[in-house]
Amino acid sequence: MASAADQKAVPERREEVPEKREGPERREASLAPKGHPGPRAVRAEAPPEVWPGAPTPLGARYRVGPDGVAGTNFALWAGGAEAVELCLFTEAGRNGGETGAGETETRLPLTELTHEIWHGFVPGVRPGTRYGFRVHGRWDPWTGARWNPAKLLLDPYARAVDGDFALPPEVYGHVRDWPQQHIADTVRDDRDSAPYVPKGVVVHDDAPGDEWADDRRPKTPWADSVIYELHVKGFTQRHPGIPEELRGTYAGLAHPAAIGHLRRLGVTAVELLPVHQFAHEDHLLRRGLRNYWGYNSIGYFAPHAGYAATGTRGQQVAEFKAMVRALHAAGIEVILDVVYNHTAEAGERGPTLSLRGIDNRGYYRLPSDARRYTDYTGCGNTLHVVQPNVLRLITDSLRYWVTEMGVDGFRFDLAAALARSMHDVDMLSPFLAVIAQDPVLRRVKLIAEPWDVGNGGYQVGAFPPLWTEWNDRYRDAVRDFWRGALPDVRDLGYRLSGSSDLYAWGGRRPYASVNFITAHDGFTLRDLVSYEHKHNEANGEGNRDGTNDNRAWNCGAEGETDDAEVNALRRRQLRNLLTTLLVSTGVPMLVAGDEMGRTQGGNNNAYCQDSEVSWLDWSLLDDPSGAAAGLHRLTTRLLALRAAHPVLRRRAFFSGRPRDPDGLRDLAWFTPRGAEMTEEDWYAPASTLGLFLSGRDIPGRDERGERITDASFLTVLHAGHEERDFLLPGPPWARRYELVVDTAREEQDKPPGTVHEAGTAVRLPARSVLLFRVSDA
Repeated sequence: MASAADQKAVPERREEVPEKREGPERREASLAPKGHPGPRAVRAEAPPEVWPGAPTPLGARYRVGPDGVAGTNFALWAGGAEAVELCLFTEAGRNGGETGAGETETRLPLTELTHEIWHGFVPGVRPGTRYGFRVHGRWDPWTGARWNPAKLLLDPYARAVDGDFALPPEVYGHVRDWPQQHIADTVRDDRDSAPYVPKGVVVHDDAPGDEWADDRRPKTPWADSVIYELHVKGFTQRHPGIPEELRGTYAGLAHPAAIGHLRRLGVTAVELLPVHQFAHEDHLLRRGLRNYWGYNSIGYFAPHAGYAATGTRGQQVAEFKAMVRALHAAGIEVILDVVYNHTAEAGERGPTLSLRGIDNRGYYRLPSDARRYTDYTGCGNTLHVVQPNVLRLITDSLRYWVTEMGVDGFRFDLAAALARSMHDVDMLSPFLAVIAQDPVLRRVKLIAEPWDVGNGGYQVGAFPPLWTEWNDRYRDAVRDFWRGALPDVRDLGYRLSGSSDLYAWGGRRPYASVNFITAHDGFTLRDLVSYEHKHNEANGEGNRDGTNDNRAWNCGAEGETDDAEVNALRRRQLRNLLTTLLVSTGVPMLVAGDEMGRTQGGNNNAYCQDSEVSWLDWSLLDDPSGAAAGLHRLTTRLLALRAAHPVLRRRAFFSGRPRDPDGLRDLAWFTPRGAEMTEEDWYAPASTLGLFLSGRDIPGRDERGERITDASFLTVLHAGHEERDFLLPGPPWARRYELVVDTAREEQDKPPGTVHEAGTAVRLPARSVLLFRVSDA
């Protein structure tokens, strides 16, 4: 919303905004400055016939119509519109002449209106045809009305998009360079945007190669899941085993070289950074940058065309499906990071690309000053999810990606914005209620980023039982422990054991917590131990972007260094952080490249770095020092250990009590003295903590109804800067302990295998993790 100062700067409407005129004359009047051309010419040849068609499904659907005539049905919800034109495009040399932009545009009025849906069936329109809409209505930004038929609009239901979004002045519904900038967004720009914007593409529902008969969804239980967050382009762009023409694409991710890395590592799901069609922001394009992450969606049904190797006239759909099938065949689920909280149209000064021009007041949350936008996202606008047709758009999109594109789940960016009712976050909101009862969506993996930037937006632990959540309190506690910043270990104890303080309600389980130490947003794992301050100068924003709350420790030098001791300590800290993550209760999430020590040079907000800053450097695995390879081997060993032992993948919270009268408590905590922790110990400063997980006391039964038993494990975390002794607990806890992980060791290709008698002291190296498997308990 505008500040009070901004509002005072806006003059009275009658002084600088042309007087309102009623009817069609006012609707089509140009408010553009002198010298701006009006709409471009359109060919006057006889247009194709438009039959009534059907109002459902929304979007463009190729089918056989009346009398066996093939064509495409088009349907668009535009609640407040006064007229809608379907615009079909052919290139010069195809089906006739050309316009100044080198293509022919045919405009067809959609005259059928059913329940606010404009629709029509056009015989002869086949898959591969490019199209868009022009929507007529009032231009009155002061009341939120921003219809402008000079702007070609992308179908919200377009399942493929051809072309890229540049942002010249013509794609703005208002006159961007109006001399009086404080009212520029209220002056309509009548220049035609069609030559400058991508078009939707009609897609064949049953194209060859789309068959799913041989697809087998892995359906990995939540407790057994390990998530690997990756970027389609960044993961594949520099991979030497992927053919050059496939790098950076869906086909590249489906290549055996890419899938082989995932399988050897042992992850069960990839979480793809946004693959919905997205646009680049104007401020980035002016600086020669691009939106690399893709959190700027504009097409919720279309795979981003920039990641397609085979073409953008619908081929990207089949290529995406083939990628999903290849990952499924390898036992790997596909989770999409989705951005339904805002769109690429930004605030009132943003471009008119789709929803703004279709029905601005229907799609976006507007405050009492309807010229502005309610912004719970920090991106200029917020979708009005309470509106039934906006909710329909989102849920139709989600179902499409599950049923037709084969994905297995979603991570919802700024999910708290979707859970808002009229203003406040509401866990009984329409969005959450619809998801909970939907027979398709309630069965897939649902992950919330449980916050937004509005008041009351921080909702970690508050989402209903169907959901899992990114647990940033886990991230903060683990980072603080290993940099020596925790005042005591109470919070760490909760985080390591599944965060029962956050999730043990309403039938939720430990896997409601997605544990992570790094994510796409922030430092990489290597940068977390190499930098204390962000270094985002390459983003062109004066290093003002990105968080200052990094909770990082550079181990004694800022950035890259030749100091051997500092580098050795950093490698140890990487092993400490990874080991902590992978032995914690909950669902671990790794970020692509962290297992090989990827760096972004201290950039903690690389959203605009579509470059080697963000792309994975696979040559790290060939480093003669073997540092990256050793880290990779440790990660692989830990994931294999986790997969083999259900005690590390608990499906229920710890009780702290024995299951049987002669059993052990399922969870116990120890001090370096080998004694169980007391209440006083939890409140005292500590750098050493022992965690005992009993494999004999696992609740639940397997698929055959048999009791689940496993080995027991003792994890000792020591964040102190000096060595110290730790007394291994004696009977009844154990008789012997076999050391399986020692992060102080550089070589991690196999377990140490050392066996220690219970009741003896082991020497803890400075800043290290020792993981013991109990033998002869």
